Amino acid sequence: MRLPILPTLFATVAACAVHAAEPFPVKPVRMITASPATTGDLLARQLAQQLAERWGQPVIVENRAGGAGVLAAEIAARASPDGYTVHLGQLGSFGAAPSLLKSLSYDPIKSFAPITRFAQVSQLVISHPSVPATTLKELIVHAKNPASRMSYASGGVGTAGHLTLEMFKSATGVDILHVPFRGVGAALTAVISGEVQLAMLPVPVALPQVRAGKVRVYAITSERRSASAPEIPTAAQAGLPAFESATWFAMFAPARTPASVITRLNRDMVDIIGSPAMASWLNAQGAEPVPGTPAELATFLAAEIAKWARVVKAAGITPE
Repeated sequence: MRLPILPTLFATVAACAVHAAEPFPVKPVRMITASPATTGDLLARQLAQQLAERWGQPVIVENRAGGAGVLAAEIAARASPDGYTVHLGQLGSFGAAPSLLKSLSYDPIKSFAPITRFAQVSQLVISHPSVPATTLKELIVHAKNPASRMSYASGGVGTAGHLTLEMFKSATGVDILHVPFRGVGAALTAVISGEVQLAMLPVPVALPQVRAGKVRVYAITSERRSASAPEIPTAAQAGLPAFESATWFAMFAPARTPASVITRLNRDMVDIIGSPAMASWLNAQGAEPVPGTPAELATFLAAEIAKWARVVKAAGITPE
């Protein structure tokens, strides 16, 4: 005898409807980010606090230091795809890592569901005051002179400052020696002391020393002038067209997180990131908000991976 299927079907549909109507979140959410006391950590904590106020649930920032954000991304990629784990990804671990590392346990595109871009922090092109160039065009001419024997500092191999200056070398044809340091603070100290002549370092790190007169600034690497330093021209305005680079941060969830949850996360995060209060706070940190849709983040990420792959190849950087 055949069993009636309609009651069973209706019961299943009803159960799904009840499940779909469940509120989110109903328990604490963890936000995985990289090292503590970094720009990414500050961003994560600011967003977590405001999400917690909106949701009435704790949002716990979990720092996982290691591999310039790679360890944090590995842990986030393995988390349950239920929306209760989100990840603050960044340029190094998502845009550059596929080209810089021979082995990566996650795929920046396939292992994650994009939520929204969050913020970006541009670099300042700075030098020791002894460098006989006062404009970006003069700096390029000076660097092309073999007698100048210029070197540049970075916070380490594969950092935004390293990759951006290698992109600068490719765009201008200059030959400058790379001297990596342990962190952007050490790189800045090296420029101030004159140990190296040049660097591209994040606005929040370099700007105080620019205003103190300890280093000279030539340009900012963003598409537009920064609200925190409107007097500094962009690289394009200073004579290097189509040159743009920024350290960026974006929110992701593990792959296969339900679309309805991604929609909710995007809505709430974009509301917060796009608010005047958040813009003011970010500008004070030398950053700018760049919220958007999951599709826009997916397109942006694919372009960034391709962009930095070209830079790594042109620079002859060997994946580790």
